Amino acid sequence: MRTIRIFDTTLRDGEQSPGCSMNLQEKLEMTSRLEALRVDVIEAGFAASSPDDFKAVKTIAETVKTCYVASLTRSIEADIEHTWDALKNAQSPLIHVFLATSPIHMEYKLKMPPEKVLERAAESVRFAKKFCPEVEFSAEDATRSDWDFLAKIFSSVIEAGATVINVPDTVGYTTPQEMTELINYLNANVNGIEKIILSVHCHNDLGMAAANTLAAVKAGASQAECTVNGIGERAGNAALEEIALALRTKRDYFGAETNIDTRRIYRASRVLSHIIGMTPSANKPIVGANAFAHEAGIHQHGVLANRNTYEIMRPEDIGIPSGKMVLGKHSGKHAFEDRLVSLGFDLGKDELKKAFGQFKTLADRKKDVSDDDIIALISDKSLEIDSGYRCVRFVVNSGSTIPAMAAIRLEKDGVETEDSSTGDGPINAVFNAIDRITDKHYTLLDYSIRAVTEGEDALGEATVKLGRGNEIVTGRGLSTDIIEASIKAYLSGINKLALKNGDKK
Repeated sequence: MRTIRIFDTTLRDGEQSPGCSMNLQEKLEMTSRLEALRVDVIEAGFAASSPDDFKAVKTIAETVKTCYVASLTRSIEADIEHTWDALKNAQSPLIHVFLATSPIHMEYKLKMPPEKVLERAAESVRFAKKFCPEVEFSAEDATRSDWDFLAKIFSSVIEAGATVINVPDTVGYTTPQEMTELINYLNANVNGIEKIILSVHCHNDLGMAAANTLAAVKAGASQAECTVNGIGERAGNAALEEIALALRTKRDYFGAETNIDTRRIYRASRVLSHIIGMTPSANKPIVGANAFAHEAGIHQHGVLANRNTYEIMRPEDIGIPSGKMVLGKHSGKHAFEDRLVSLGFDLGKDELKKAFGQFKTLADRKKDVSDDDIIALISDKSLEIDSGYRCVRFVVNSGSTIPAMAAIRLEKDGVETEDSSTGDGPINAVFNAIDRITDKHYTLLDYSIRAVTEGEDALGEATVKLGRGNEIVTGRGLSTDIIEASIKAYLSGINKLALKNGDKK
């Protein structure tokens, strides 16, 4: 039984998706979830692309203890050296070098003839190898490359010291049958391929990322590159949860397994959704709200008689809480802590104290606090920014015959400021009042609110996307009061922009 390495690129390729950017605190929270999942490689970012990315890669490299930490880099010596500076303190570092190999990329993007690309690839791997024993080489747009040229360039970089070669379907163009044929061809024609790890990185433009990845695994690939919830550029990447559960469910067919602790998938998915403000569609495989729902009468009858009639996986396989235990305002700290452990959360003493305080506040507003309430609460609080604007109090008046009016008092750095405004509705009015206090320097691009738990007293999660120039950040807020949740989300976004740019405002 082969073990397939899971190379997670949520923090690099996933974050490149518009509106999915993460600050350092959020990346570290997601990193802890990826470690808990037991991924084999965490691609922490593109260190040479910006100072923020360098800092993130460096910090993650110094934090992770249980798997490889990788950083993508162009095939340029200065970038490779800069990447190594970010990775050098990692317990298990990996430099990930890439260079385009398709005719269209070589002609129009690189403006280099094939022989120069071949030379550059080998030189860059040889240079990276001076710093790091583990070097991965990716042939960008491999599935639109000439197969003979691809075999030559892979043979060359293996000779130069590459320990992993990656076959990216960069634009999501290939099909499972074509991927199978390509992997078979490379296995037969690349010199030294038996000594290295053969990887694939598939995009989902035609909806076949997971299928193409699994076809490659069946043909002999030993590493799958993917992201949580399948986030990524354009239509996204192969979803980690789909790859892991397919290999688990069809273990005998693929003759392969992974090291992934699938019981941690649900919580990783929820945390990522909180971070980026994008919830998987209801019919998303594995983690969608309807993934384990049965509405048709014949399905319900079958499941009640024997779950295997319509369920090839079970909710508990991915960590969806099966118990319906509820806590309330009279519940103690030990009961709360026991429930957190059963839900997969391992909080430090200070984090637990803060979380319990927030739980008690929520319990005063709700009769019962469910598992979903706790998951939403912990995921939200763990991502809070400590600096910036904080709401002290607010008052909103609204009705069908009067204009909406809002007054709000904010505190920042010990100084409180109050202002008021009108608007087209209560949310618009309160946002306008906040804008007056913060001297608006951003644009509201999107706003949404949804119930994250059940019942009339459900927790509401508000999500905003704020833009300034080319920057887009996501702010989130959680409360049983949707106006309070909206205020928290708006201030979260404002504080993120300020933190990102070192603003005084």
